[in-house]
Amino acid sequence: MTYERELDATGFSEVIVERRDVSVPGSITRMTVCLARPSTPGNHPVVLVGPELWGVNEDARTVARRLAAHGHVAVVPNLYHRADPDSARGFPRSDANRTHAFNLVARLTRDEVEADLRAAAAHARRHAGAADRTGMLGFSLGGHIAYFAATRLDLAAVAVYYPGWLTTPGTALSRPGPLVDQTHRIAAAGTALALFYAEHDHVIDAAQVAEVRRALADSGVRHEVTVHPGAAHAFFFPGHTGYDKVAADASWERVVALFRTELRGGTG
Repeated sequence: MTYERELDATGFSEVIVERRDVSVPGSITRMTVCLARPSTPGNHPVVLVGPELWGVNEDARTVARRLAAHGHVAVVPNLYHRADPDSARGFPRSDANRTHAFNLVARLTRDEVEADLRAAAAHARRHAGAADRTGMLGFSLGGHIAYFAATRLDLAAVAVYYPGWLTTPGTALSRPGPLVDQTHRIAAAGTALALFYAEHDHVIDAAQVAEVRRALADSGVRHEVTVHPGAAHAFFFPGHTGYDKVAADASWERVVALFRTELRGGTG
């Protein structure tokens, strides 16, 4: 367990960051999670974090710390735990690791990912003093996972960054059909959804964004879709190709506002 000081909107806020192993019903392996929470006791909402293709790396852990600084219990689950026992800390960005990670993605199933997310949230409630109200935030593959989670879990709010493969079958959880076909299930749960796209995304073209917009509108989902001008895929994380500080800062401000309103009732 480590105590860290993380900058939030009002200054510095102390957060506790832990690495825990969680039992998942139906799985013979235990799932490692990064859990970050405020150091002060309270009825803090849960925010699940879906990392990029690279798994629970430092970028994902940094997001968890930032969420904790805003009063949430953030949980980043290692969704690769069944297929690769050495994946608990994620992977450095490289062509070889990209190939390996895509092999792991191909082994994900909808039911197993749902079980993992439910186990991660339940662990936070039992062992980190978290409240019942739950949200999710995801990036790229994790955005794809977050969109899926909104169709299966009782989530108050979901923030989705540049989610690939929502409209095309055959990759990640768009098996057997594209995830966008499940959008009506988001409306049934009453989830508030915010999606952030990049104008010059090499993975997601304008036609895909338009298809997701139509599905959300036709299904009656409470949503907002932002396309950041001039930005490229993976614009959120500093130090990597494609980082766009303007888009990253503006989108993060919207994420904080979404979770403040939907998870904390406009307080905190």
